[in-house]
Amino acid sequence: MQSVEASIEVRAEPEVVFDRIHDYGRRLEWDTFLQEARLLDGAGRAGLGVKTRCTARSGFAGLAMDTVYISFDRPRVAAVKMIQGPGILQNFAASIRQEEIRPGVTRVTYRFQFTTRPRWLRPLLNRLAAFLFLRETRKRLAALKRHIEKEQLARVDPPGAALETR
Repeated sequence: MQSVEASIEVRAEPEVVFDRIHDYGRRLEWDTFLQEARLLDGAGRAGLGVKTRCTARSGFAGLAMDTVYISFDRPRVAAVKMIQGPGILQNFAASIRQEEIRPGVTRVTYRFQFTTRPRWLRPLLNRLAAFLFLRETRKRLAALKRHIEKEQLARVDPPGAALETR
């Protein structure tokens, strides 16, 4: 099984980060990898046992993966495992952790493990998939950071606030 990890620091509280990551109604506002992100089976929000479907943008041939939340501990960690996915993946699981490293700053760590198939190509495919997943994960985390920090800044300094007269 191949394991990969990426992290980034975000100027926001862990609850803010956690809630934004798992808000499927707003996921496409920041997630650069996905063209679709939705909850399945009528779920209203993410949580333990909830199933999701995420579909990659066209650069990844629109590959789709259904997952189920196997851990959901707001605001610290959530984890999913693949229940159905692209044929190239035998299995896939991921966790995303939020750790407050100082007041108002959260380290977000995305860790995932996977195994590719067919078995005879696994040594090559695992390395290639790890490279691609890591590259995309870093882009996604950077986009999450920009999105949240821009939103946080707008709350502190609302648009037009400097134009107000006394």
